[in-house]
Amino acid sequence: MKVLFLSVPTGQGHHQTAKAVLEYFKSNEDVECRFLDVVDDVSPMLADSLQQGYLLSTKMTPRIYGRIYDMADQRNQEKNSNIGKLIQSILHKKLLAYLRQYDPDIIVATHVIAAIAVTYLRSKYPIRAKAIAIVTDYTFHPYWEDADVDYYITPSELLTFQALKKRIPKDRIKPFGIPIQPHFMQKIPQKEAREKLGLRDQFTILLMMGSMGFGSNVLSTIRSLDRMEGDFQLITVCGNNKKLKARIDAMIKHKTILNFGYTNEVSTLMDAADCIITKPGGLSTSEAMAKELPMILLDPIPGQEDRNKEFMLNNGIALSISPYFPVTEAIYQLMHYDYKTKSMKENMKNIAKPGAAAALGEFMLELAGESNPL
Repeated sequence: MKVLFLSVPTGQGHHQTAKAVLEYFKSNEDVECRFLDVVDDVSPMLADSLQQGYLLSTKMTPRIYGRIYDMADQRNQEKNSNIGKLIQSILHKKLLAYLRQYDPDIIVATHVIAAIAVTYLRSKYPIRAKAIAIVTDYTFHPYWEDADVDYYITPSELLTFQALKKRIPKDRIKPFGIPIQPHFMQKIPQKEAREKLGLRDQFTILLMMGSMGFGSNVLSTIRSLDRMEGDFQLITVCGNNKKLKARIDAMIKHKTILNFGYTNEVSTLMDAADCIITKPGGLSTSEAMAKELPMILLDPIPGQEDRNKEFMLNNGIALSISPYFPVTEAIYQLMHYDYKTKSMKENMKNIAKPGAAAALGEFMLELAGESNPL
């Protein structure tokens, strides 16, 4: 079986989702996998524009980004929107040449842009590959109407009604979950994880703001917690935001704060923590749910992360910081009222899908077997 994973460079979540499934196939000699950044590898100029535009819209002008997202979400459900036409015109030639050269059995798109590009090519040219799209948020992006693939991998069966409203046939919806790395399915004892990190065995808060280190309220949040009464410690992860890491390092601190930049030890950090303060990204929240780690949501990007937050709150698996419910109150509740954390963990058990990568991998093997019978 030959598989081609297509992703887009808007944060690390989409890439990591593909890599989780790649990891599942790692020891299978009968499966050949390739990973292609559909924008960066096909059109570097567009990749830079998209990346910079994403950074600008989500970090500098989030309200404007949110309004554009809402307008797109409210448009009439129609194919061939302007964004679809733009993607088709820029990407299709080089991507078509790559597909013809590699000739995969299955194409897996981890971003709506990649799914739209594949949709266009399959409508114009004889491409035999089955197409699968992974929805990496707990909501459907407004432009999923422009995609038409064989199967949609959704984070939860609780999104099925939303998918049907997007005119996606029910037999194409596979609620396997968002694929995450296998180490998030394992958990080392909390005390052992803290010893490994050189931390005391006390209530521990993990604060993560994604690979790009977004979060306008991060410093004020950390300062509020640092001044708060109570016996606890913090782990902070700044991602690629070196300026933020330097500012936290330079703080005069009253509490223990273990500060990281970009790190591959997230699984261990989660094992050491009693709760996590994070942006409601699809991948990071899926990893936290797999660990049954109570979540406090901070600084959602208007648009998809706002919808992710609503999903988490409506299903009782997270708290959300606001001017009327500050981070200190959220932490106090989790430290002193066990029923809050127990309730969140129980709800996570019903929604988390830590085996999503394996479920999708097995499904792909079945698809390949149907396409190539003995």
